[in-house]
Amino acid sequence: MAADLANHTRERDSRLSRALDIVVALAMLIFLLPVMVLVAASIAITSPGPIIFKQERMGMNGRTFGCLKFRTMRCDAEQALSALLAARPELRYEWASTQKLAQDPRITGVGSFLRHSSIDELPQLINVLRGEMSLVGPRPIVANEVPRYGRYITSYFSVRPGLTGLWQVTGRNESSYRRRVAADVLYSRSKSLMFDLKILLMTIPAVLSGKGSC
Repeated sequence: MAADLANHTRERDSRLSRALDIVVALAMLIFLLPVMVLVAASIAITSPGPIIFKQERMGMNGRTFGCLKFRTMRCDAEQALSALLAARPELRYEWASTQKLAQDPRITGVGSFLRHSSIDELPQLINVLRGEMSLVGPRPIVANEVPRYGRYITSYFSVRPGLTGLWQVTGRNESSYRRRVAADVLYSRSKSLMFDLKILLMTIPAVLSGKGSC
């Protein structure tokens, strides 16, 4: 009886969470459309190349999908990264530890603002509407990050990746990758509609303070 009740609660929360995803993502796309048009124009004027950057990421149940973002880097970002890491051992260590660089020369002037404000992630609202992502969940990872999760990758694969999540609202810029994995595992094991709503509310001050930025 207790197990049936728990399953019923999880199924109900899953349906409500998906409904919340659709309603909120659609409302945000409509409300933020003027901002997104302005951002697209700024990218087109200041940096040659596509406005939207699509990268293959790992989703629920290990399925891959094209994660959308406003482009914040030079078009030759991958080649620039390889050359940079080859020439700077200290940056190789930083990249290996966190999969990011605190001072990344590949980021454009407009891109720096978009990342700090998290505006670059607004196109992921389309991923949410498609069902590839959720409003709340682990940040989507690329394939070469899977080994870093070890046996805990099943926790990551058990939920949809999200626009925001536990890691983002608990000071992600100051945390190690190991703590990121721990946050994702904790979220997957504690997932509920109320937990998601709490994280969504916590996201607002995190974004305003810049602590939720990439």
